[in-house]
Amino acid sequence: MERNQLRRQVALTRQSLFDQGFLDEQFIQLEELQDDANPNFVEEVVSLHYRDSARLISNIEKALEKNPLDFNKLDGYMHQFKGSSSSIGAKKVKAECTLFREYCKAGNGEG
Repeated sequence: MERNQLRRQVALTRQSLFDQGFLDEQFIQLEELQDDANPNFVEEVVSLHYRDSARLISNIEKALEKNPLDFNKLDGYMHQFKGSSSSIGAKKVKAECTLFREYCKAGNGEG
């Protein structure tokens, strides 16, 4: 595939992530912070987010195995996950975190 075709495909894929609601305007703001002095800024921030997310998801899974559930602890993990996701514009993840936190506040382990 030639370079221009690849660029078009990347642009279409990127736009698709916005159209489907996976990303929001926060991601655009993140991109605007990238410049010649920090050419890999977005990649570095998103990579940090994924490493942090893996840790948080592991903590959430462990907390969900406990009986009784510690909703305060789960809510704290989800609060961190929501904030991290929000900072990179991960709109759908942020929405799911919000819903999970509502279940925690209600003490709903079935949600």
